[in-house]
Amino acid sequence: MILQNKGLIVTHALTENKKLRWGILGAARVNERLLPAIVEAPNAQLVAIASRREGAAKATLEKYAPCHVSAVQCYDDMDALIADANVEAIYCPMANHEHAEWALKAINAGKHVLIEKPMALTVADVEKIEQAALKNNVKVMEGFMYRFHPQHTRIQEIVASGLIGDVLSARASYSFLMRPARMYRIASGVTQGGGAMWDIGPYAIHSLRWVMGLGVGINSAKPAEPKSVMAHAKFNEAGADIVTSGVLDFGQDAEGRALFGHFDVSFERSRKSEYEVIGTKGWVKCHAAWVFQNDVPVISWATEDGKYAEERFAPSNHFNLEIEHFSNCVLKNQPTHLTFADAKANCLAIEAVLQSVASQHLVKMG
Repeated sequence: MILQNKGLIVTHALTENKKLRWGILGAARVNERLLPAIVEAPNAQLVAIASRREGAAKATLEKYAPCHVSAVQCYDDMDALIADANVEAIYCPMANHEHAEWALKAINAGKHVLIEKPMALTVADVEKIEQAALKNNVKVMEGFMYRFHPQHTRIQEIVASGLIGDVLSARASYSFLMRPARMYRIASGVTQGGGAMWDIGPYAIHSLRWVMGLGVGINSAKPAEPKSVMAHAKFNEAGADIVTSGVLDFGQDAEGRALFGHFDVSFERSRKSEYEVIGTKGWVKCHAAWVFQNDVPVISWATEDGKYAEERFAPSNHFNLEIEHFSNCVLKNQPTHLTFADAKANCLAIEAVLQSVASQHLVKMG
């Protein structure tokens, strides 16, 4: 069946006749999806883009939004974009190790900021960003676009209904084959934000924390936080992990049953972005968290009494929904769905994963 767009975190109530004026820092590859999302969102307007590489900002605009070249200011100096009084909000898709530095510059200039995941490489830096946001009274959110797709709300509904019973385990697998155009992702070691764990690992950890926290009732779930982690990885000569796999231990439930989350991220395998939630009465699976705007997403579920179903959704662009949500939060002064507490917890878990890999020991958290 086709399910129309609906969801807990998809915001469609827009501030009438107002648009948030956006600037983009950097000509990163993700602009292929994010730049058109800003252009297309009914409550957003792209007014500027900047890159340190001469001509790159204009080239990116011409490639992904050619009809808007005359209406968007292109800078070869990123500080100039931050200083632009016409820019109200900034999207920061820079290299992972630069997120904190440039987000802080934008925040301290009074700009609202959407930071591509990961928000930062240390919990300490996430806390600095949070403090700056509070001081400057601006909205800041980590860019997990996948959470704005209606298919995930449907999974939450299924779990909350009790169909699969009590959630005891989950697994998340995210991967794609490394191509020449993407080699920059593994040119630096993990301390500089390179490798699979900092690139696609945030999705795996984020989705596991979310599904393991699903409770009774559609509005009650909060992410669960792991107690410890054990992980293994394969590295290249630059010190970037090519593959990382591990187990997050979420402790025990009220009945003493073990709660585990298994994750696997890789640049050596075919494209995959799936997670599965396993309960006492059945399971539910998201077949693709990374979906293109014309894809028909599929989730499936099964129960111990032999029931099985596949549900298909109307195509939906989660980048567009993310931009609409953030813009609406700024325009209407509402809290963002993804919080600083969530960003700090996700970063803490990733730090623990990498610590476990380095030490080859179990690492405890909290």
